[in-house]
Amino acid sequence: MMINRTLDTFDWDAARKLARNDPEAFEQCRRDAINALIDRAPARNRQHLRCLQWRIDRVRERAANPMAACLALSEMMWDSFAGERGLVAALKHANRLAAGDEQSGLPTAKVLAFTPLRRHRTDHR
Repeated sequence: MMINRTLDTFDWDAARKLARNDPEAFEQCRRDAINALIDRAPARNRQHLRCLQWRIDRVRERAANPMAACLALSEMMWDSFAGERGLVAALKHANRLAAGDEQSGLPTAKVLAFTPLRRHRTDHR
C-alpha cells in the first residue's frame, strides 16, 4: 500500500490502513512527507524547520501515548504563540519599538571592572 509522500494530496484512508497494518512503513512515509515539505520551503527557513521537527519528534518519543504527545505539542504551539518569548510578545515589542517607546531591543547592563588576582606561588610537596 502506498500513500503520497509529498503532501500534495493526502489519502487519509490509505494512511490509516498503513498505520494499522504496517506502522514502520507508515512512520517512514510520514518522515518522507515531512522532509519533502521542508525541502520545498525557502532555503532560509529549512534549518529552523528541521530543528523544529527534531523537537516535535523528541516530544512524541517521550510521550506515554499518542494523546499525551498531542497535548504536549499543543502546549508547545500555544507557548510559541502566547508564551513569554512567543509571537504575541514579539509583536508587542515590535509595536513599542515602532512607537518609539524603547530605544532598542537590546538589554542594557552596567559593565564592572575587576582587578586581576595576584597569583601566589606555593609549593605543595
